[in-house]
Amino acid sequence: MELTVGAILDGKVKSITNFGAFISLPDNKTGLVHISEVANTYVSDVHAHLTEGQDVKVLVLSTEAGKVNLSIKRLEQAPQREDRAPRRESTPNPHATRSAPTPPPAPKTADQLFEEKLKQFMSESDSKISSIRQYSDHRTKSRRR
Repeated sequence: MELTVGAILDGKVKSITNFGAFISLPDNKTGLVHISEVANTYVSDVHAHLTEGQDVKVLVLSTEAGKVNLSIKRLEQAPQREDRAPRRESTPNPHATRSAPTPPPAPKTADQLFEEKLKQFMSESDSKISSIRQYSDHRTKSRRR
């Protein structure tokens, strides 16, 4: 049986690693489901989603240099986002002035916090170096006299 890209196959989880799971396919072939292709949610541990010996349906993503790349998540439906409650329609009041509420500021990411701390450190460091240089320059000038 020739594996073709886009084919949906039944397989069995052969082994699980930190980076994904190896799947036994028909005709004694083996393919890899990378950790990023296991589920539609963030996967930090493949063991939380798959067990050895488990039967799974997989989609063939590619067959390059004898390696078969597979996906489980592409066969699942993406989770639906929770929609906000529908807005109730009201009759507009021509005399009311409406201003759009300002959304709260987005929480800062770890990178943004690091950048702020780094800027603060660099500023303090520059001022300390500057004061040391002024003191040093002052002492060398007084010795030359």
